[in-house]
Amino acid sequence: MVNPAQTDAVILVGGRGTRLRPLTNNTPKPMLPTANYPFLQHLLARIKAAGITHVVLGTSFKAEVFEEYFGDGSEMGLEIEYVVEEEALGTGGAIRNVYEKLRNETVMVFNGDVLGDTDLLAVLGTHQDKNADLTMHLVRVQDPRAFGCVPTDADGKVLDFLEKTEDPPTDQINAGIYVFRRELIAEIPAGRVVSVEREVFPRFLEDGRRFYGHVDSSYWRDMGRPDDFVHGSSDLVRGIASSPLLDGRTGEALVDDSAGVAAGVLLLGGTAVGRGSEVGAGARIDGSVIFDGVTIEPGARVKDSIIASGVRIGANARIENCVIGEGAQIGARCELMGGMRVWSGVSIPDNGVRFSSDA
Repeated sequence: MVNPAQTDAVILVGGRGTRLRPLTNNTPKPMLPTANYPFLQHLLARIKAAGITHVVLGTSFKAEVFEEYFGDGSEMGLEIEYVVEEEALGTGGAIRNVYEKLRNETVMVFNGDVLGDTDLLAVLGTHQDKNADLTMHLVRVQDPRAFGCVPTDADGKVLDFLEKTEDPPTDQINAGIYVFRRELIAEIPAGRVVSVEREVFPRFLEDGRRFYGHVDSSYWRDMGRPDDFVHGSSDLVRGIASSPLLDGRTGEALVDDSAGVAAGVLLLGGTAVGRGSEVGAGARIDGSVIFDGVTIEPGARVKDSIIASGVRIGANARIENCVIGEGAQIGARCELMGGMRVWSGVSIPDNGVRFSSDA
């Protein structure tokens, strides 16, 4: 087994998270509260639990937010370093950009948008057992048509990278974890945009590198869209997806100790309620993510939605499948549904009118 203490972890967290706006207007996506912790913190805890302690974050958008929160990583038992992309470099360029911070011959790279719970030590074990130059985590999914597929031979060697197709030849997809020999990273072109999937990996295949897949059926979800973000947080709260941060605290809801929940409130479906939030009597919150400092007045209903910090939801309002931006004010008896997004700071007055993106 590769010694995890002699493995570097690299996490790519430079994206702008445009599909989650307005939540990401001022906050990088990996720092959004997910089951009451920044999403990135769950991944860092998994890396620490696997025995890896040196982490390099490849940042770009709002780069300072990461360092302000995690510092040098010592509070988590990690040593965290930061490399900032001045201009977007793509996945391959971002990996190349952190090369000077690497210390070890084995480098485990993570896509910072993915929620998963594969056994990291097992992936490292495959890398060593195959004497691989590069190992990719592949996950089996029920419907691979929405993803690029990665077929492997009987020994696990990667054969090809295929674009989305209606008739995929395999159910194995790229799950966003790669283990490199460090010298391969030095071969990625520096200082320009490079796609690891479209340029780097195909070239390594053509060059005959020892390129293997570690295949499993572990939990996996791309957290880039609101519905996936909601369901990912819910799955963490309910223990469907695992996180060392939540050991022994999973269930129908996760409520911060500083939050206030009145009598008769129903919290269901893996709902998370953040720090300092208040939920009024008779409210019902189902499968939703409630950030810090939210006020939900009596009788309100919130389902499958994300409610950002500082939002006030009026009495008997109904919110379903929506994203409510920071500091928005939703009046009493409002009905918002159908994928609607309310921008930060917007106020919707008390009324019984139905607002819907489908209307």
